[in-house]
Amino acid sequence: MPIKPCDHVPADIAQPHTLRGCEDCLKTGDTWVHLRLCVQCGHVGCCDSSKNRHATKHSHAQQHPVIQSMESGEDWMWCNLHERQVG
Repeated sequence: MPIKPCDHVPADIAQPHTLRGCEDCLKTGDTWVHLRLCVQCGHVGCCDSSKNRHATKHSHAQQHPVIQSMESGEDWMWCNLHERQVG
């Protein structure tokens, strides 16, 4: 199944604020599973498999719908508004 385009994906993908880990977990000394990038502003948050789900929380709070995997070998993006993978 082809990945559908999404008009929420910006023309210029933001650069990550950090490559060290989840910004919010680093502040509190917590742990994460995988990292996700907010393509609108560069916020780095933890995935939904992590207990804090900071990437999704940021997405909803800031109304930045699209996140991108920061895992090695992965280049997918997800739109939280459409609830599907986008490209």
